Amino acid sequence: MYSQIRAYHPYVSPFDPCPPLLIKTYIVPPNLFLGFQPPNLPQFPPMEALKHGVLWPILYSPYEGRGDALEVREKNE
Repeated sequence: MYSQIRAYHPYVSPFDPCPPLLIKTYIVPPNLFLGFQPPNLPQFPPMEALKHGVLWPILYSPYEGRGDALEVREKNE
């Protein structure tokens, strides 16, 4: 399966007064990796589906807060 977290290196201007962010990350939704939804996909149980916000595990994308994104940046450096 493909990674849902992508990173890129933005342009850093020598005249920018703010400290630059060398790596920025973003999340790619899992439905981009799925052409058509195949039949008979496994499903979460009803209560777990409500907790995750999606019925099918293949379309689940966990939310990570801003603190978690900083850890990803540190790992990539």
